[in-house]
Amino acid sequence: MDERVKDIIAPAAVEITPNYIKLGNKYATTLFIFTYPRYLATGWFSPVINYPDLIDISIHINPIDAAEALKNLRKKATQVEAQLMEQEEDGKIRSPVLETAREDIESLRDSLQQAQENLFTAGAYVTLYAETVDALKKLEGRVANLLESRLIYTKPALFQQMEGLGTVFPAGQDKLGITTPLNSGPLSSFFPFVSLNMTSDEGIMYGVNRHNNTLVIFDRFSLENANMVIFAKSGSGKSYTAKLEALRLLMTGVDVLIIDPENEYETLAQAVGGSYFKISLASEYNVNPFDIPVVPEDESPEEVLRTHIVNLTGLLKLMVGETSSEEDTIIDRALTEVYASREIIAGQDFAGKEPPLLKDMETILRNMDGGASLADRLYRYTQGSFSGFTNKPTNIDLNNRLIIFSMRDLEDELRPIAMYIILNFIWSLIRARLKKRIVFIDEAWILMKNQDSATFLFGLVKRARKYFLGVTTITQDVEDFLLSPYGRPIITNSSLQLLLKQAPAMMDSIAKTFDLSEGERGLLLEASVGQGLFFAGFNHVAIQIVASYAENQLITTNPEEVLANKQQPGAQN
Repeated sequence: MDERVKDIIAPAAVEITPNYIKLGNKYATTLFIFTYPRYLATGWFSPVINYPDLIDISIHINPIDAAEALKNLRKKATQVEAQLMEQEEDGKIRSPVLETAREDIESLRDSLQQAQENLFTAGAYVTLYAETVDALKKLEGRVANLLESRLIYTKPALFQQMEGLGTVFPAGQDKLGITTPLNSGPLSSFFPFVSLNMTSDEGIMYGVNRHNNTLVIFDRFSLENANMVIFAKSGSGKSYTAKLEALRLLMTGVDVLIIDPENEYETLAQAVGGSYFKISLASEYNVNPFDIPVVPEDESPEEVLRTHIVNLTGLLKLMVGETSSEEDTIIDRALTEVYASREIIAGQDFAGKEPPLLKDMETILRNMDGGASLADRLYRYTQGSFSGFTNKPTNIDLNNRLIIFSMRDLEDELRPIAMYIILNFIWSLIRARLKKRIVFIDEAWILMKNQDSATFLFGLVKRARKYFLGVTTITQDVEDFLLSPYGRPIITNSSLQLLLKQAPAMMDSIAKTFDLSEGERGLLLEASVGQGLFFAGFNHVAIQIVASYAENQLITTNPEEVLANKQQPGAQN
């Protein structure tokens, strides 16, 4: 090697002591594994490989000649058998240790003779780095305890630290030569050498992989569907994560629609020029649920109208409350008649026709046999206290890449109805034109409390893929979500799942639904804000949600940060 190259890559100085080496400003020590338990579990080395501190690992594996190995095993088997016979002659009680050793030796001999196993020498070495000697000792203790909990023991390479460092260098030289004979089965448990990597060439960054500090970059449209669920307790970062994803999706050309129950997305809309509609009884924005959907090119007008009437049936049942089978039939007939009153009939061209309003539906019901009771229950939505946005023509323009519907000022009783109406309105928009879109439904548990609205949400999630749509359902009330008969089907129809910090009371249900290990349960219970588990298809990693300073200014809901932002010079109130 050229001397100039050596000068560039070599440290300025090396200080060698029996326990460690000082390389420039770093301290390093090398450990070697000298004993293993009888059984090695798969992935036992993963915690060391994925350890967050700076470490180097070197594993040297060399094959042992099968004939030589069998010869040595015969000798060892003879020695063990002789010891057992000697103890028996002396009248001593049996030795479980020797009997187990004899069984293991015979089993290994059979495997080698039948070519089911091979024998190797394996040397595993770990070099730790730290800024100070004390920090190095603490790190050594943590790594040693981590392995000892699995009955795997290490020792520092005393007086051989330089050789130890040379062993972990990528030169493939085992300068320590401290090895253990292992057959193929136990040796395979060293793998994988590299932890799960969820960094793809396309998509957006969701956060940092806490296992190995790599970036979690994923394109949700690359999976079988683009749906996602986010489960978290209040204050653990679920809305923050949704806003961060929405902001990054917009930068990649994906349109975003959001149902915002708590006015958390207004700052985001202002920053990127999105449309923000505040829905309330006194709101200037209205959505007519009876609007005629735009008919897609590949679908028949008759089929679109029938589907729309089915969706309206669910909405009306949500408004009037529990209905009998006779009343269900009356609602279905009334819907057909209310559209027929405006010359909107299946099988005929109804393009350009003026849609009816909810009050027209009430009038039709009052003139039908058995419909008076339904009309009375519908009265408060047409002329009563709830006659705001549900009984007026639509005046909302959805010609924007970011559209947000806020429902903070809406009465709790009206929220499920409003969410249903808006989702149905959005669904009509999505079916009309094929384009990459994501719909965020915050506090989705509100819809799951009623069977009709839960059915509609499930239908939306199930059919979204056909229309290049991804649906993100976000909830903090996991119990209401999972107790619904449509809760688990929505999860199984969502290729992406994000679990943030969970409440202990819900941990059993979460663990059963997502088949979590004990370690994953503990991670979710002890997670800090923005930490959790990210599932993408069959892969999942521990994740830390990370935003840049500029992104954080736009999406934070932390009261202290919001107040500080408002007090900055030039901030808008």
